[in-house]
Amino acid sequence: MITGMRVPDALHARIPPEQRAPGAGRDAVRLLVSHGDGAVTHHAFGELPGVLRAGDVLVVNTSPTLPAAVDGRIGDERVVVHFSTAGEDGRWAVELRSPDGRGTTRPRPGPAAGTRVRLRGGVVLVLEEGVGGGERLRWARVAAADVPGHLLRYGRPIRYAYTERDQPLAAYQTVFAAPGASGAGSAEMPSAGRPFTAELVARLVARGVQFAPVTLHTGVSSAEAHEPPYPEWYEVPGPTAWLVNAARAGGGRIVAVGTTAVRALESAAGASGTVCAARGWTDLVVTPERGVRAVDGLLTGLHEPEASHLLMLEAIAGREPLRRGYAEALDAGYLWHEFGDAHLILGPDPGPPCEARHETQVTYEGR
Repeated sequence: MITGMRVPDALHARIPPEQRAPGAGRDAVRLLVSHGDGAVTHHAFGELPGVLRAGDVLVVNTSPTLPAAVDGRIGDERVVVHFSTAGEDGRWAVELRSPDGRGTTRPRPGPAAGTRVRLRGGVVLVLEEGVGGGERLRWARVAAADVPGHLLRYGRPIRYAYTERDQPLAAYQTVFAAPGASGAGSAEMPSAGRPFTAELVARLVARGVQFAPVTLHTGVSSAEAHEPPYPEWYEVPGPTAWLVNAARAGGGRIVAVGTTAVRALESAAGASGTVCAARGWTDLVVTPERGVRAVDGLLTGLHEPEASHLLMLEAIAGREPLRRGYAEALDAGYLWHEFGDAHLILGPDPGPPCEARHETQVTYEGR
């Protein structure tokens, strides 16, 4: 957390960068870099290949974004249902909010268990107990409905009051999104990957930077209370674990693209930092006290001063470098939120990868 800091309304990114200027692309954002030695530098996002080096690995989240907001009614009252997370028993964790008349929503007191919510298409939700003993998210049964299919037909991306207008689902997908056969995905975009384009990925690969995929399906965040994340489903594939371990052994840096990638990778890392293939539900919350084991850096957006994610950022950067970076972001007019600018946080430098070994040519007579 960063105390005493306020983000002016003018620094809230209200539309995607490609809509802010004619001819701009997704990568038309700025990049603030907090270096492990305490220095802070300013770049265009397209300069990322020059900031990273051969042997580094970018760990990216392949979870697609779902159109997770659906209109509903409780009796005569209009509500908006945010579908958060699919449970293993067929239920869904959902949050009910009230429409605010501006196309977004505001918090709503949690309804009692047994409440029935009517959705479009004749689908009915029946609310059950709170998730994790809380009230904001509740488990709900959806009678005889294919929820991912229903969302694709009737849903829209979740958005909050700082945005200007609704955007198509494509605006909330990253270049790394890989829809699965089950239709599972994230309620909110893994937004750190949004500024990447196919052309930038190709330039990074040419630079010698490698990409390692993980999956973590993000639930609905607490936009007002900034509470820690609930358990989320993740997977770290075997090839990703192998690549991360090999890169670290050779001196490469492991840079997670987004807090979701940190959560997945750290959930699969042992006390020594070795990453193993893993999948399941993670309730890990990365704090400065816990620290990080497998991650050397984080590429993320700019978070609200009260956001629980800042504890993770502090675990990587340290409190004072993080405070210094955010102060410079404010002074330089960086933009916040999922359509805003990017922040690359690099921890202490493990040193460059080992130099290639040159084999001595030996000539054997008679062969």
